[in-house]
Amino acid sequence: MGVGTAPRPRSPGTSRERPVVSSNARLPSVESQRAISASSARVIGVTSQDRKDRERAQRRQIIVDAARELAEAEGWESVTTRRLADRIEYSQPVLYSHFSGKDAIVSAVALEGFGELGTLLHNARKSAGSPDAEPRAVAHAYVEFARASPALYEAMFTLTVDLAFGQSDSPAPLHEAFAELRAALAPLAGDRDPDTLTEVVWSTLHGLATLSQAGRLRPDFYDQRLAMVADQLGTPSSSSD
Repeated sequence: MGVGTAPRPRSPGTSRERPVVSSNARLPSVESQRAISASSARVIGVTSQDRKDRERAQRRQIIVDAARELAEAEGWESVTTRRLADRIEYSQPVLYSHFSGKDAIVSAVALEGFGELGTLLHNARKSAGSPDAEPRAVAHAYVEFARASPALYEAMFTLTVDLAFGQSDSPAPLHEAFAELRAALAPLAGDRDPDTLTEVVWSTLHGLATLSQAGRLRPDFYDQRLAMVADQLGTPSSSSD
């Protein structure tokens, strides 16, 4: 700046003064920054693991669905790991990463079937209209379930599966399906054990379903047989001493 030259006024907004920083404002400590980074990493890790778990569950369900479809269309003898792998366009190693073999796949299908049967029996009970009508409703629903999905029913009750039946540690869907049948039949037990009565009726319904599917019974008398069984369930009985 020359002598005698007036200083040039600064236009608003061009001040070169540094902003005043409050003495109370502090940058995060190194420890805080590390904690934030670690927390973010954990969130990212959990999110990534959740995504992997969902994808794995989806692949598993695709395998189960494909096995059911193929079994209903062509029978369980046609269900092989090779055919399943080709059908769903997975490599066999991927399939084996979810199931140890065909028996494990059949077990998964069976478990799914028990869940569906439990829901069906529950709906049949609730729509029966009265407790007296529940035994007939669940009997009809049970046999129709077997007739509508023969391969699924076969997986549940005929094929080799890795499921414990009639045990305290049996999978929940098995307990739930049995409980729905028992709930409909318990009022008819009288002084008999309700669980045993349920097992006997279950065995009867299973016999009707299995023999009908195998073509061992007269096909024209399906409705009459089911009606006779249902009629026998209509009155409580007392065992004689």
